[in-house]
Amino acid sequence: MDRRNLAFDRINYILLVAGMVIVVIGFILMSGAGSTESAYNPDIFSARRIKVAPVVCLIGFVSMIYAVMRKPKDKEVEK
Repeated sequence: MDRRNLAFDRINYILLVAGMVIVVIGFILMSGAGSTESAYNPDIFSARRIKVAPVVCLIGFVSMIYAVMRKPKDKEVEK
């Protein structure tokens, strides 16, 4: 397989996986117990769940977009 014809290089894949991990961390930060009909849980409005976690997810999605848009550097192969 000719590596020069691939759309992504190793760095693109590393950045893409890092972005996915950041998005998963953001969704984990959003998780938690919710309110029920019999009990109100004020933690659903915590800063972690409504401010920090969406920003973390946004950073992850932006880094994934960058990983897809990044142009791999062409390495000249000496003959």
